[in-house]
Amino acid sequence: MLLTLLFSLLVSSAIATEKDLPTLTDSKAVEAFIDSAEVVVIGFLEGEESHGYQQLVASAKKVDSVPVAICSVKEAWADYNVSSNTIALFRKADNHQENLVLSEIKKLEVDGLVNFISVNEVRYITEYNQVSAVGLFGSEVKAHLLLFANRGTKEFTELKEQLGALAPEFTGKFLFVLVNGAVKSNARSLGYFGLKSKELPRVGIYDGDSDMKWLLPEGEITTERVRDFCQSFLQGALKEVKQAGAEAKTEL
Repeated sequence: MLLTLLFSLLVSSAIATEKDLPTLTDSKAVEAFIDSAEVVVIGFLEGEESHGYQQLVASAKKVDSVPVAICSVKEAWADYNVSSNTIALFRKADNHQENLVLSEIKKLEVDGLVNFISVNEVRYITEYNQVSAVGLFGSEVKAHLLLFANRGTKEFTELKEQLGALAPEFTGKFLFVLVNGAVKSNARSLGYFGLKSKELPRVGIYDGDSDMKWLLPEGEITTERVRDFCQSFLQGALKEVKQAGAEAKTEL
């Protein structure tokens, strides 16, 4: 009976509450939660009556791919440079913390909070679309490793998993981006690299700082070749290589 009671107390203090959000009780719990997934959101809020609490609970139900928790222990806030009620998103892909300071927002709506999470949900390998593009191009990491592949093909799934496993090696140096060539809205991205959807899969690098781009030479896309391609960029060797799309083609 005593063991059952102790277990119940531990669970209630660390995870599920009747409000459906885990409660983090100290810095170690916050650190563990951040480390538990590629992207997490933590509401550094004084309590359930705080501005933004109910909106965060509601948004968590709409963005179930991102773990959400609450931390009301102010001693832990300082470790993350938080001094007032704040909703913070943490992502591993570029070691980034994006803060939404609630005192600076006149009216916080659930849809707006869902958009904040969705826009900043950059993962080790992120599929490119109009929403994710905001987070990708807003990141301090300006080098993108792009996988152009057509969804529905065997290569799409296999290469997504393969490059997703490689991405952590380049945390803070590259964002790995998946571009679905089967979507018409991505034709412009393909054309920028001088590609057509029938020529996929291909791998490219885009450097936002110099607005330069390169393609991995045609051939089998292996982890070793992609790793070497990334290293060549980091070492500055690609600057001497002809850019992709120099003789641009137009997607029909």
